Amino acid sequence: MKVQEIMERVGMAQTGRALAYIKDALEEINMTITTHVTTSRVDLESGKRFYDIPNDAIKILGVRAKNHLNTKDEYRDIPRMVDEPFTEDTDEELI
Repeated sequence: MKVQEIMERVGMAQTGRALAYIKDALEEINMTITTHVTTSRVDLESGKRFYDIPNDAIKILGVRAKNHLNTKDEYRDIPRMVDEPFTEDTDEELI
């Protein structure tokens, strides 16, 4: 289907706005469907709290760490925090 056909179906005459809506919709679809999943590995450093995330990352599916809650050299998922933390953040570094 061409952009002109989509514009006719929705009754829109502004091409620029139609293209912006189409691009937004495609990006939203890309966020909900896991078709192009890549894995990135980052070595943890002692005393380092914040790490860079790749610019092309749209969604983080999970974080795993070796020896997390085990001693068998297995990788385990680190659970996502849903609520606010109970302890106050005392780190001076800005996000």
